[in-house]
Amino acid sequence: MKTRLPTIAIGLAASLACGASVLAQQPAQAPGPAAPGPAAPAPAPSPAAPPAGTPSPAQTTPLPTTTAPGPGPGTNQAPTPPAPEKALPPATPVPPAAGRVPLVANPGDPSDVDEVTLPAKPAAILSGTAKWDQAVPSLKDAIAKVEAALAQAGIKAVGKPLSVFTRTDDDGFQYEVMVPVEAAPNPRPAGLPDDLRFGATPSGKALRFTHKGPYEGIDQTYETVTAYLDAKGIIVQDAFVEEYLTPLASPSDDALEVNIYALPK
Repeated sequence: MKTRLPTIAIGLAASLACGASVLAQQPAQAPGPAAPGPAAPAPAPSPAAPPAGTPSPAQTTPLPTTTAPGPGPGTNQAPTPPAPEKALPPATPVPPAAGRVPLVANPGDPSDVDEVTLPAKPAAILSGTAKWDQAVPSLKDAIAKVEAALAQAGIKAVGKPLSVFTRTDDDGFQYEVMVPVEAAPNPRPAGLPDDLRFGATPSGKALRFTHKGPYEGIDQTYETVTAYLDAKGIIVQDAFVEEYLTPLASPSDDALEVNIYALPK
């Protein structure tokens, strides 16, 4: 509204100036005989012209303004309720094996083969069988069972979980899931599952191959392993070892990292 006030005042001043100019240009009429009647009252003195710089009435008259309605004195208006607090997202669970060291400390190269020496570490062991199309769910459940039993018994796990494939055929496989521990308990704690035992991880000279990507594509890595062993004429033990550097979550997990160990005879 403030920007429009000078425009209105200028328009009114221009209209007044135009009207005065028209009156000044009209010809004076000859006076006729005076009509009888009462004498005209004396003209009122003209008001003194305002000094320069005095605003005109159009400039001093405030224009009506429009204001948004709001609560005033005595207005019974319900208070605005506070905005609801946003719920915090659920915390991401930390995998049980996070922070544990693998059997060989230095990482492997997916494009190369490493000759390593595996140490014998005490481990909790659970045996089982599975079909190939249920490999990930079966191994995942077995690892979770061992982890839960160790946590309940207060036994400290110190290494990444392993799977040792003791026998394979076209239909499925036999396995031993292992979780390295700080020390095998003696005596055996009460409450542990009957099928859980303690032993040692595979040890000795080994060839390490690294698989990165979904578990459903690990067969291609094993084809590389077989081709390498055949080319070098290396005969290995029947049991291959898989060490899961990342959680075995699903067959299509792109972030999966697995060390595959082949132990020469």
